[in-house]
Amino acid sequence: MPHDLHSPDPRFLPARPDFAAQALEGVFRAPEYRTAESMQATAPATDVFDDQGNCVSQLLFGEAFDVLTREGNRAWGQCRRDGVVGWVDASRLSADVHAPTHRVASIGGTLPLNAMVDPTRDAVGDVSLAPIGEFEPDPVVVAERLVGAPHVLGGRSDRGIDCAGLVQVCLIAGGRSAPRYADGQAEIGSAVSLSDLRRGDLVIWPHPVGGAGWSGHAALMVGPGSLIHASGRVGAVVIEAMADADARQRSDGFGAPIFRRI
Repeated sequence: MPHDLHSPDPRFLPARPDFAAQALEGVFRAPEYRTAESMQATAPATDVFDDQGNCVSQLLFGEAFDVLTREGNRAWGQCRRDGVVGWVDASRLSADVHAPTHRVASIGGTLPLNAMVDPTRDAVGDVSLAPIGEFEPDPVVVAERLVGAPHVLGGRSDRGIDCAGLVQVCLIAGGRSAPRYADGQAEIGSAVSLSDLRRGDLVIWPHPVGGAGWSGHAALMVGPGSLIHASGRVGAVVIEAMADADARQRSDGFGAPIFRRI
């Protein structure tokens, strides 16, 4: 799965030309190794940018971010929850790190779904909470509650979400491993056939080129012949016929779909 600390994939590698994270010493050659500064996100959702300024992901409230360098008002490092590296607004991070006790389990409140909080310390507002370790039994139910949420490339919250972000958010809410991008999601679980698809299975259309923050298109099966996904063409999370989505993805240059069961 290409999203761990030691992956050579630059999307997840905590290294730059002039340094690397201390944890990579002996694994990755670098002129200098640095100890990361542990920080915690303090805004509902903070965009994560690559070196070219593309938004490639988001950091949610309470999630840990390991800072390795700073430049002006921004910090570069690694999102600890899913391994994505990039630049974030340093003013949205705090060195006062504390262990969360709950995650946000509701949608549409002051904090996004899956934000991590300690309600004895954090102002959580109008959200429902679930203790850490208590998960949704059906990730598709979570996805169905997100129908209508706007499609935003790089987004992974109910305020704006991309296709792989939707799958990741729903799997996290269900207590499952959740790579950030479609190519990683196409490697989890076990393979299933088109004829054997059932509710909750992943449908991943790989793309031979991809782009900043995306590597294919991802969806969740809802029922016989239908799926749910964050559609860039529609501009929102929608439920539609599997056959229609497949035809459109292939016409847009995506490969044949990969089916995985978690």
